[in-house]
Amino acid sequence: MAKPERQQHLALWYALVALLGVLVIQGYITADSARETIPYSQFVTALQAGDIGDVTVTDDAVRGTYRKPDAQGRPRRFTAMRVPDELAHTLSSAKVTYTGEPGPGLAERIVGWIFPLLLFAGMWMFLAGRAPGGRGDGLMAIGKSKAKIFMERAISTTFADVAGVDEAKEELKEIIAFLRDPQGYGRLGAHIPKGVLLVGPPGTGKTLLARAVAGEAGVPFLSISGSEFVELFVGVGAARVRDLFERARESAPCIIFIDELDALGRARGISPVSGGQDEKEQTLNQLLTELDGFDPSSGVVLLAATNRPEILDPALLRAGRFDRQILVDRPDKSGRVAILQVHARKVKLDTGVSLDEIAALTTGFTGADLANLINEAALLATRRHAQAVQQSDIAEAIERVIAGLEKKTRILSPDERRVVAYHELGHALVALALPGTDTVQKVSIIPRGIAALGYTIQRPTEDRFLMSRNELADKMTVLLGGRAAESLVSGDISTGAADDLAKATEIARSMVLSYGMAPELGQVSYESGTPTMLDIRPAEHAAKPYSEATAAVADKAVRELVDGAFVRARAILAGERAVLERAATQLLAKETLSGDELRALLLPSATADASPPMTTRAGGTPA
Repeated sequence: MAKPERQQHLALWYALVALLGVLVIQGYITADSARETIPYSQFVTALQAGDIGDVTVTDDAVRGTYRKPDAQGRPRRFTAMRVPDELAHTLSSAKVTYTGEPGPGLAERIVGWIFPLLLFAGMWMFLAGRAPGGRGDGLMAIGKSKAKIFMERAISTTFADVAGVDEAKEELKEIIAFLRDPQGYGRLGAHIPKGVLLVGPPGTGKTLLARAVAGEAGVPFLSISGSEFVELFVGVGAARVRDLFERARESAPCIIFIDELDALGRARGISPVSGGQDEKEQTLNQLLTELDGFDPSSGVVLLAATNRPEILDPALLRAGRFDRQILVDRPDKSGRVAILQVHARKVKLDTGVSLDEIAALTTGFTGADLANLINEAALLATRRHAQAVQQSDIAEAIERVIAGLEKKTRILSPDERRVVAYHELGHALVALALPGTDTVQKVSIIPRGIAALGYTIQRPTEDRFLMSRNELADKMTVLLGGRAAESLVSGDISTGAADDLAKATEIARSMVLSYGMAPELGQVSYESGTPTMLDIRPAEHAAKPYSEATAAVADKAVRELVDGAFVRARAILAGERAVLERAATQLLAKETLSGDELRALLLPSATADASPPMTTRAGGTPA
C-alpha cells in the first residue's frame, strides 16, 4: 500500500474513534441532564414522606424517581449527592438544609485525562516537524548528521584561490587525481590514504584547502565541525558518525571534511571529569570503527583539520586511519606575496603599492591575517573617499592589526607623555644601536589598543627560523631599553615596563631551562613540555623535573641575564644621551617618528664614533 493511502486510512480510523467518543459523552450528558439535582436534605424529607418510588445508590450520589409523575405523565427523576448518615442525622436534627458536593463527572474525567495526552502529543508532533536549518526532520532527526552538503556546482573555490602553501597543494593533488579516476588510480596496486589530516596554526587556510580540493575534483563536499557530533544524549554522536558516512557513500565520489577534529578526537582517558566524556569516547570509538570499515576504493576521501595534533588520540593517527598528515604552516615571504596577490584582486590598489614591501613587514602573518589586512586597508581608503588603496592605507592597517585601534579619548598628562616618549625611544634607539635586531619602523606616543600608551613597531625583513645566544641577548636588551631610558632620564621607573619585563624574563628562562645557554647548568634541557610548532604552551601546574637546588641556580641565572640586559641597555642610551633628548623633543611635538627620521638623528653620532654598536656588544653582552 502506498504511503499516502495508508495515511488516509489511519486518518479515517482516528476520525471514527473521535466521533464515537463524542457520541458516548453526549449521550451520557443528555441522559444525566434530564434529572433534577436536589439537596440531600430534601431527598431525606421526601423519603420519610413516602414520595420516593425507586432509588439507585452509588458511592457519591443517590439517583431515583418520585412516585408521582409530572403534569405530562413523565417520570420525575432526581439526583442528590450523598452525605454521611451520621452527619445527615445530626444536620436533620438541627433542621439544616444540606447537600453533598458532586465529584468530577465522566466528561470532566475524560477531559482531565485526554487533554494532557493530546497536549503532549501535539507538542511532540510540533517538535518532530521542526529541524535546525529548516529541514523538517526535527526531534526525529537528532541522530542525523549535521554536515552541510555542498554540491559540485556550488563549489567555486579552486587551487587558484589558495596561495602560500605550495607543499600542501602538491600533496593534495594526489587526492584530486584519485577522486577524478578512482579505478584507474590503483592500477599499480596503490590505494589512496583513508584519511588526510591538515595540521597548522589557526588562519593558515586548512578549510580553504579542503574546499579547493572538492572544487578541483568536481565532487560534493560534506563539511562538519567536530563539536557538532557530541550532544547531551548518550549515543547521539555515534549515530551522527554512522549517518555521516552513510550519506557520504550515497554521494560518492565525495569529500568528508571534519573541522576542529580535536573537539571529537581528543585522547581518551586523559580528563579527570567523567559524565560527558562517555559520550565523547563513544563517538570517537564509532569514528574509529567507521575508518576501519572504510573502503578506500569507494570514492570517499576523509579530510580533517586541527591546530592541536598533540592532544589527538593515538589510535586516530595510526596507519590505516589518518594515513597522511600535511603541515599547513604560516607562509614565508614569497608565500605572503602570493596570498596578497590573491586578495588584492578583489580591491583597487594604487600603482604605487608594493606587495613585496608589505610581505616583508608582515612576518608571521597567516593567510587570514593578510586577508583581514587588505580588507582593513580598503575600509580605510573608503573612509577617506579615496579612488584606490594606497601604501599609506596598508601601513595604517598593519598598525591597527599589530597595535590595535587609536584611543583618541585617552588623554595623557604632560608628565605621562614625557615618560612614554622616553620609554618608547629607549626601545627604538637600543634597537638601532644593535646590529641584527628587527628594523625599527615607527615610534609613537599615541595610545592604542587596550593598555598601550605608546608603541614601537619593529618588523623583521626576512623569515628567521633560528636565533643565536647573542641575538636572544640583543632581544632582551631592546625589551629593557624602555625601562633603562626611564631610569637614565628621571632616576625613577614606572609600571609601563611590566609587559617588557615579562617577555624578557620568558626569553631568559627559555635560554636557561630549554636551550642550555647557561654555563652554570650546562648543555641540559630542564623543560619537560616544550612548546610545539603551534605555540601550545605546557601546563603551568606541571611538576618541575628538577630539584630545588637546580631551580635556585636557574633562578639566579635568569636574573643575571635580565639584569645584564638592563645594564647593557642603560649603557647604550647613556652613550646616546644627546640623541635621546633630541628625539624626545621631536616625538613630543609630532607624536610619531618614522624609522628613517630616527636613523637621521643618529647619523652625527655614528660619524663621531665609527662603531659604537660593536663596542657596546663587547662590553655588555652577558656571559
